[in-house]
Amino acid sequence: MLPPELPPLPALTRAESDLVDRYLEVLDLLGRINPARAADTYGGLRAAQALVGKASALRDALAVMHERGESRLHAGTLARALRVLDGERRAERVTLPPESQR
Repeated sequence: MLPPELPPLPALTRAESDLVDRYLEVLDLLGRINPARAADTYGGLRAAQALVGKASALRDALAVMHERGESRLHAGTLARALRVLDGERRAERVTLPPESQR
């Protein structure tokens, strides 16, 4: 049996696509650093070290958009893209776990 088919990604410019990808990379690393969810310091340390480069790439993606005249973010479209790419689950790792999971 095949897994359910994901909805298609909305149409994005190359710069918007880079923004979404870089944002999710940063989000994943922040989730690994989150002391309320982490299991060890080494994994958090490695993620924190990688965060510097990924944050720079995120800044560069936004700078490219700005330089190209893409001054407005289309939040609804970008949110759809983030949902298709599992952004909600990935963002949960950045938040505090529910009290019942302690």
